[in-house]
Amino acid sequence: MRVFVIARDEVLRLLSTRRGIFSLLGFLLLWIAVINYAILPAASYFAGANESGLSEALLPRFGLTAWQQWPAPELAVYWVISLYLLPFFAVVAAADQTASDRSRGTLRFLVLRCSRLEIFFGRFLGQCIIMALVVLCTLASVLIAIALRSPELLPESVGKTPVIVVNLLFLVMPYIALMAWVSIMAKSARQATLLAVIVWIGVSLVIAFIKSRVGDLPILEWVLPGSQVGQLLRLADWQMLTYASAPLIHTIVLLAVGGLVMRSRDL
Repeated sequence: MRVFVIARDEVLRLLSTRRGIFSLLGFLLLWIAVINYAILPAASYFAGANESGLSEALLPRFGLTAWQQWPAPELAVYWVISLYLLPFFAVVAAADQTASDRSRGTLRFLVLRCSRLEIFFGRFLGQCIIMALVVLCTLASVLIAIALRSPELLPESVGKTPVIVVNLLFLVMPYIALMAWVSIMAKSARQATLLAVIVWIGVSLVIAFIKSRVGDLPILEWVLPGSQVGQLLRLADWQMLTYASAPLIHTIVLLAVGGLVMRSRDL
């Protein structure tokens, strides 16, 4: 029960701190630019290309073979952009799960009322809720654009929202778990982000070294979070859950490592 209380407080903390408000405003401005200068123009272009038959020759070269399975081009563009943009925002938004509290010493007072693991998993759950709200809000803005341009496509587009929300949450969960881990070892959100980059680069170098020694092993392609993005680009329905095991395994492993560090780390 206390985990859910901590998760609720994590959501409220985003709306009550200057850093949280600035993060939301920054993402809002960025998303307005994405809508106006990326999603809407690209949707109009590919809608015209689809009518002329150009999309059948062009899109497969970019791995977008499932483009025509989406009910509206805006939704297809949103899906592609979200696969790359939302993980970046998740890293930024979730960087300060415990870092600042540990730096100020307030984490010591928090553990008097709940356990370390309750704080750890509560903060992680709170960030997952925040990202779920971000997905819902951005998706709602795209549905509004579809309703204004092609209202006849809105019902079918709304029917696609559950699969989009579920898969995007699976996508960002490993990044939130990674930030939960590195935030324990950092003293600020900036330092946590730097540590995450170092971990990412270090794992990438290890993978490259192993490949140079033993060749390409299929399992190495799935080590880093986001490894399933290339496959998700080619799908457009519930079959996307075929690749849900990769982010779930990443999340479990990262949370297990972070939980061990949280239990042993000096607060």
